[in-house]
Amino acid sequence: MSAAAAPPAAANNAPAAPPQIQYRDIMAECQRLMQKIAELEVDRNEHMLVEDTLKPLDPSRRAYRLVGEVLVERSVSEVLPSVTANKDNLNATIAALRQRLTIRQKEAADLKAKYNLG
Repeated sequence: MSAAAAPPAAANNAPAAPPQIQYRDIMAECQRLMQKIAELEVDRNEHMLVEDTLKPLDPSRRAYRLVGEVLVERSVSEVLPSVTANKDNLNATIAALRQRLTIRQKEAADLKAKYNLG
């Protein structure tokens, strides 16, 4: 068949994005990470409030938990461990996102200093 049907080899070797675009993309990712961290911190704080409210209660007392869109009746002794586990998972996720944010902010600062951006 014809040689025009074959993809050009030069298209596969696209040059890297200019530093301004790289910097803008890194800063946009930092913004997204900060928004996600803030959102997860609100969730974690809600879990902490629920945990603090349930701890002093009698373990056999009724507690209601929203699972999806269904309100489920359980006892405090059944709900408290899952709330605590969810809070711990949120803490771990927040820590990982903060670490990633720190790395990306350092990359942005290095790029800004190297190319005198900003």
